[in-house]
Amino acid sequence: MRQAGVSLPASGHVLRIIWPFVPVVVALALFSIASLDLLSAARAFVAGESQWSKGQKNAVLHLLRYGEDRDPADFDAYLASIAIPFGDHRARLELDRAEPDLERVREGLLAGGNHPEDIPRMVRLYRNFRHIHEVDAAIRVWAQGDLEFFALHEQALALRRLAGQPGCDDACVAPVLRNIAQIDARLTPLERAFSGHLGQASRRVTRLLTSGSAVMAAALLMSAILLSLGPLRRERRLREALAQSEEQLQLAVEGSNDGLWDWHPGRGELYFSARCAQMLGYRADELPHARETVLGLLHPSELAAFEARLAYHLRSGEPYDAEFRLRNRAGDYLWVRARGRLVRGAGRRRARMAGSLTDISEHKRYETQLFAEKERAQVTLQAIGDAVVTADVWGRVQSLNPAAEALTGWREAGARGLPLSQVCVLRDEDSQAPLPDIVMLALQQHWHTRSAQLVQRDGAGQPGPALVVKPSVALIRDRAAQAIGVVVVLHDISQERAHAARLAYEASHDALTGLVNRAEFERRLAAAIERARTQGIPHTLMYLDLDQFKVVNDTCGHAAGDELIRQMAEIMRGHLRRSDMLARLGGDEFGVLLEQCGAADGERVAEGLRHAIASFRFAHRQRTFAVGASIGLVTLDRHTGSVAEALSAADAACYVAKEGGRNRVQVYHPLDSVVQARHGEMEWVSRVHAALAAGRFCLFSQEIVPVQPGTPSARGRHVELLLRMVDERGRLVPPMAFVPACERYNLMPMIDRWVVETAFATLAGRQAETAICAINLSGSSLADLQFPDFVREQAQRFGIALDGICFEITETAAIANLAQAGAFIMQLQQLGCRFALDV
Repeated sequence: MRQAGVSLPASGHVLRIIWPFVPVVVALALFSIASLDLLSAARAFVAGESQWSKGQKNAVLHLLRYGEDRDPADFDAYLASIAIPFGDHRARLELDRAEPDLERVREGLLAGGNHPEDIPRMVRLYRNFRHIHEVDAAIRVWAQGDLEFFALHEQALALRRLAGQPGCDDACVAPVLRNIAQIDARLTPLERAFSGHLGQASRRVTRLLTSGSAVMAAALLMSAILLSLGPLRRERRLREALAQSEEQLQLAVEGSNDGLWDWHPGRGELYFSARCAQMLGYRADELPHARETVLGLLHPSELAAFEARLAYHLRSGEPYDAEFRLRNRAGDYLWVRARGRLVRGAGRRRARMAGSLTDISEHKRYETQLFAEKERAQVTLQAIGDAVVTADVWGRVQSLNPAAEALTGWREAGARGLPLSQVCVLRDEDSQAPLPDIVMLALQQHWHTRSAQLVQRDGAGQPGPALVVKPSVALIRDRAAQAIGVVVVLHDISQERAHAARLAYEASHDALTGLVNRAEFERRLAAAIERARTQGIPHTLMYLDLDQFKVVNDTCGHAAGDELIRQMAEIMRGHLRRSDMLARLGGDEFGVLLEQCGAADGERVAEGLRHAIASFRFAHRQRTFAVGASIGLVTLDRHTGSVAEALSAADAACYVAKEGGRNRVQVYHPLDSVVQARHGEMEWVSRVHAALAAGRFCLFSQEIVPVQPGTPSARGRHVELLLRMVDERGRLVPPMAFVPACERYNLMPMIDRWVVETAFATLAGRQAETAICAINLSGSSLADLQFPDFVREQAQRFGIALDGICFEITETAAIANLAQAGAFIMQLQQLGCRFALDV
C-alpha cells in the first residue's frame, strides 16, 4: 500500500509533466511518420534504381552472350531483364499524366521489380515532390535512361534479325555488338547520376526532417531534457541503424540471384526462400519445409556423398560448400551449389544452419562444353600428321604433339618451358644461318611462310640430321584480341622435295642410261645456240647412231639391247669432258654437245668416240658382237638457226655417214645432195605440223570385198580407212610422200591418234552401217604404252563398240618390235578390238 501511495503522486507528476507536451509528442509522432514514409519512399526509389541498373546490366550481358553463341535462351533472358526498366518506364509515363491511372502505375512498378508495399510511397513522392530540384533532376535522368533502353532494344532486335540469317558469322554481328557496348557505356553514367540525385534529395529531406525534429524536440527539451532527450536519441539511433540494416539486407536479398535456406536440426524445420523455390520451378508455398525435401530431390547417385558431407560439417563446424543435383518440378536435374555455416547455441549445441543456394547449371554446361572442346582439340593435335608446337608470347614452349616430338627429337616433358628456338632449330636453306625468332616476327606481323631447314635432335641429345620443313605461325588471342601465344605448324616437305627432284630428274633423264633425254638436250642445246649467237663462241653438236645395234637387239633380245645401250653410254661418257653433255635421243641414237669447242677439236673428239666404240666388243652368252657408230657433226656459230635446224643438220650428216659405209664421222656440208634429201624430209615434217594445225588431213573409206565374186561377207560391210593430206593448194598428197619423214621424226603416234579420234567421231551414231572398220597403225604406236588407254577413252567418248574396229599393222613393224607388238595387241584385244596383218 505504501508503495502504491507513493507511486500515485509520482504517476500524476509524470502525467503533469508529459501532458503539456502531448500535442508536441503527437505532432512529432505524425511528423516522424511522414518522415519515415518519405524516407521509405526514397529508399524504395533507391531499391528500384538497383533493380533498374541490374536489369540493364543483365540485359547487356545476355545480349552479348547471344551475339557470341546465338542461344535463344540468352535472348529470352535479355527480354526478361529489359522488362524491368520498361515497366518503370510505363509507370513514369502514367505518373506524368494530369490524372494518372494508379493501377497502371502499380502494374508498371511491379514489373520493374519494386516491392508492392513501397509503391504507394513511391507514387506520393513522385507526385508531391517532383518539383524539388534533386527529384526533378533524377526524373530527367530516368527519362534519358529510358531513351537509351529503347535504343538498346532496337539493337537487340537488329541482333536477333542478323543472327537468324543463314551464314551470319561473328563479323556480321560485330557492329551491333559495338553499338550495344556503347549504349551500355552511356547508361552507366546515367545510373550513377540517378543514384546521385536521389541521394541528394534524400539528404535534403533528411536535413529538413532533422531540422523540424530539432525544433519540436527543443520545445520538449525545455521541460524534460533529462526525461526525454536521452531516450529519444537512443531510439533514433536504433531506428536508423535498424532501417539501414533492413535496407542493406533487402538490397542484398533482392540483388542476389541466390536462394536462402535455414535449417534447425533440433526442430527438423528447413526454410527455403522464394528464390530457392523458383529455382526448382515451385511457388514458395509448394515446397515442403523439411529436410526430407532435399533428400527426395537429390540425384540418387549423390545421396550418399551429400549425407557424408553434411555429417562431416556438423562434426567439424567447417564452412559447408558442396555441389550436387536437385530435381526440379519438370523432372529435370539442375546443378546447385550450397554454402552455409553452423550456428551453435548455448553449450555449443547445434542451434541452426543457414546459407545460400546457387544455380550453377549453366556453369556446369559451359564446363562440360569446354572439356569436350579441349578434348577434341587434344585428340586432333595428337592425330594430325604435321608437327604442332605451341608457345607463349615470350617464346617458351608449352606443348608438342606426337608428330612434333618425332620431327624435332624432343619429348614434350623435356621441351616444355624451353625457348622455341632451342627446340625448333630452324636455319636458312641457302646461308645455313639461324632464322630470326619466329615468335617475335609473328607478334610483329612480319612473319612470311617460307621453307627452312630443321635440325633434328638425335638420341644422345646432340644436333642430328636436317630436314626441310615449311613452318607456318599463327597467333593465339584472348577475348580482347590480345596475343597470348603462338601455334607453330611444321610441315615436313623433305619427301616432297625429294619426290619433286626425282620427278625433275626423271623428266630430264633417260631411265635406262641415266643420260639426259631428248627434251633436256634440246633445252640445253637452245641455250648453247643462243650463247654462240650472242657471244660468238663456237660449239660442236654431234648426232651419233649405233651400227649393228639392231642385230644385237633382234638376235639376243631387248635385255641384251638395253645392256648394250648402257655400256655404250659408259664408254662415251669416259671419253668426254665433264663439261660436255651426252644425251640419249631415242633408241640407239645419241647426241653430244661440246661447248666452247671448234670444228677441228670437235672432229677429233668425234673420231675418238668412234674409235672407242669400234674397239669395243659386246659379249652375251658366249657370243661377241662388234659395234660401230655413225656420227654427224655440226658446228654451232652465229649463223646457226633453231634447235630443230641444228639437229636436222646433224641428223643429215649422220645419215650421210651411214650411207657412206657406216662407222665414220661426217661433218655437215649444206650443199651435199644427201643432206639436201634429209632437209627435204624436214620440210615434210614442217608441212605435216602445219597440216595438223590447219585441219588439212582427211580420211577416205575403201570398201573391202571378197576376192571371189558372190562370196558373202561374214559380218556385213567391211571398209578400210585411208589417210590423205591436203597441201596448201588443196591437192591431195598420198601417204608415201610424207609418212617416211613422219616415221623418221616420230610424228606417226600423233597422226595415228588423230586418225583414231577422227574415225570414231565419224562413226559415232553410224556404226551400225558398217560391220568392220579397219584402221592402219604405224610401228611407232606399237611402242606407245598409253595408246590402248587412248583408244578406250575415245570409244567411251563417242560410244563406239570396239568389236567393230580392226587395226592393221605391217609385218615389218610387228617383227621389228615383236614383244611390244604382242603386248600391244593383247591389250587392245581385251578391249574387243580386232587385228589384221598387212603383208
